[in-house]
Amino acid sequence: MRLNGSQMVCESLLREGVEVIFGLPGGAILPLYQTLPEYPQLRHILVRHEQGAAHAADGYGRVTGKPGVAWATSGPGATNLVTGIATAQMDSVPMVIITGQVSRASIGSDAFQETDTTGITLPITKHNYLVMNTVDIPRAIKEAFHIASTGRPGPVLVDIPKDVFTEEAEFEYPDEVDLPGYNPTLEGHPAQVKRAVRLIAQARRPVILAGHGIIISQAYDEVRELAEKVQIPVITTLLGIGSFPDDHLLCVGMPGMHGMAYASLAIEEADLLIALGMRFDDRITGKTSEFAVNSKKIHIEIDPSEIGKNVHVDVPIVGDLKLVLRELNRRVKPKTHVEWIQRIDELKQGHPSMLIRDTDKLIPQYIVQQLAEATNGDAIVVTGVGQHQMWAAQHYTYRHPRSLITSGGSGAMGYEVPGAMGAQVGRPDKVVWSVAGDGGFQMTMAELATLVENNIPVKFAIINNSFLGMVRQWQEFFYQKSYVATGYTHNPDFVKLAEAFGMLGIRVTDKAQVRSAITRAMDYDGPALVDFVVEEEENVYPMIPAGQTVHDLIEEPLPERVRR
Repeated sequence: MRLNGSQMVCESLLREGVEVIFGLPGGAILPLYQTLPEYPQLRHILVRHEQGAAHAADGYGRVTGKPGVAWATSGPGATNLVTGIATAQMDSVPMVIITGQVSRASIGSDAFQETDTTGITLPITKHNYLVMNTVDIPRAIKEAFHIASTGRPGPVLVDIPKDVFTEEAEFEYPDEVDLPGYNPTLEGHPAQVKRAVRLIAQARRPVILAGHGIIISQAYDEVRELAEKVQIPVITTLLGIGSFPDDHLLCVGMPGMHGMAYASLAIEEADLLIALGMRFDDRITGKTSEFAVNSKKIHIEIDPSEIGKNVHVDVPIVGDLKLVLRELNRRVKPKTHVEWIQRIDELKQGHPSMLIRDTDKLIPQYIVQQLAEATNGDAIVVTGVGQHQMWAAQHYTYRHPRSLITSGGSGAMGYEVPGAMGAQVGRPDKVVWSVAGDGGFQMTMAELATLVENNIPVKFAIINNSFLGMVRQWQEFFYQKSYVATGYTHNPDFVKLAEAFGMLGIRVTDKAQVRSAITRAMDYDGPALVDFVVEEEENVYPMIPAGQTVHDLIEEPLPERVRR
């Protein structure tokens, strides 16, 4: 059948099972928008800023495992997507972005709202396209979804000139893709798997480093089988949280810069690290030359470029985690490590990182703990970046995969509002709490209007300390408390702000008000905001300073630690 380019885009999205699009129109993409009424199956959510569209598509992709879709026009519309695209690329999130471009005859002429979108996004996408012929639209979109969601996932951008949207051509949607140069390795090399089995059998102090790849591969059962069969303690990266239940006896928690001290110390004492779908990020390793020098290392990862990039490994295995672990589990023999698990328990006793001090003051750790209890650990928690992100990672008990949604690699402030919106749209059956910093929240708070307009019932817990909290903490620790450009002296009244947008607003200034405020927000039928006015100079502990080692660990002073 003959269709114009805009109809081809919509038809192609339907063939890929797309249900929702986050976007904002403009001149170059207007023909595509004018076609939307013909396709009521496609739900379009009109955002207030294109960054919101990208982060929302990202949040949707993380909770569903399906590519999130964002649209934007040319020029500033496309460039406003950049932070969200880079965030998805760093964290391996499947996304397909469609941008309008000026007409073909105008490309290269510095026409109104012209930008080299493919050139700008080349370093921050898994792949991108500039579609110059209408007949090529179906193939480009088919390939975009395939590339975005296979191998190591990531964002793929399709840039389409305005006149390509309006021209007609014969529509033929391909049944399969033909990409000879793109062939991710799925099965682990048998010889390498055998080597891994031998190292596991020989190890006396093994640990599993559980990364985001477990969630992407849905290898939860396989990781649990390996851990339980060989009695291996499991340490989760920030993005790996939820891949192994926090309340499992073998779960040791998160290591690294703001992870549990005992998890970092366990890595230091281990004689074998089994790294699963993680990339030895600097927040985990610190000074790489001194990271886990006492251990052999097995690294199972679908992206071969990540193996050996930051840390030398003894047994590299390229492949899909679920498939590799199935073969590994078939070969490993049951084993116990009683002394090693007891040693980790000793580390937990000597370095009780997750204790919350007994105080009448309103502190963020207590708020997150109460949030975990009120939701029974069943909510999806979305954060921006900074102190609130670390407190949410530390003090909420995550029992399920895809339950902590956060900007890891790029550390994007402002993710907490639109990311939560996308997560709630992707999982309407779940309670979604955005644990937000007052600084990051203000970067994208215009999306509150989008939430209200579409009745997307996200609940916000603003950790309001009137500071860019993590920057202030660094200034306290490393710059002699020289608080330059980190204090907000005139934050808005967040309760009035919420009410102005048409949502419930609650202010909490006292510890005794916390639980009732959380309950009231969850009982409210619609988006709600709780402004928690907390201690201004509260710090995140433990802390390993950037580029240093576990031997430089900073822990909260012992007299202030009290068990929860």
